[in-house]
Amino acid sequence: MEFSREELIKSVSEQMPAMRWQHTQGVMVTAVKLAEKYGADPVKAERAAILHDVAKYWPVKQMEAVIRDNDLSKDLLFYDKALWHAEVGAFVAKRDYGVEDPEILNAIKYHTSGRIGMTLMDKVVCLADYIEPGRDFPGVNNIRELANHSLEEGLIAGFDSTISLLVSRRQIIFPLTVFARNDLIKQLEANS
Repeated sequence: MEFSREELIKSVSEQMPAMRWQHTQGVMVTAVKLAEKYGADPVKAERAAILHDVAKYWPVKQMEAVIRDNDLSKDLLFYDKALWHAEVGAFVAKRDYGVEDPEILNAIKYHTSGRIGMTLMDKVVCLADYIEPGRDFPGVNNIRELANHSLEEGLIAGFDSTISLLVSRRQIIFPLTVFARNDLIKQLEANS
């Protein structure tokens, strides 16, 4: 049985520190605004936003066990553990909270990495995570400005920011993020 909005909020907020819940609330508000602006379902966007970080504070060993034991993408295990919570979160949203809607589940699953062929809902939730009001990193205001005109331009700038940061730190880049960025550029070129 799927949880009500209030039940979701109560359960998810109890699983994270207050600062992360504040971030989640910012993502909720931003996802609804972006959904309304660009024609996505605001109720689904909010639901995905509530759940997007549900597994963020799980112990690494617990996330690894969920990935290994439930036929999730084993490739994730070779990349930064910060990526794991997205796919684990989508699994948990279905298993523990009764979410069956693939739009919501995929938006949760790809909110950190993006993917080729991002749906409107994927774009809304991923971008909301980048630009929610509590975010403060170099370039975030530019990403917010771009998001006012184009989901794709905002996401490209967000992915560029992430990729640049990882390059500057000599960290491994998850290939799906590069593929997602390239795909968004192709989409814009095809529509120009």
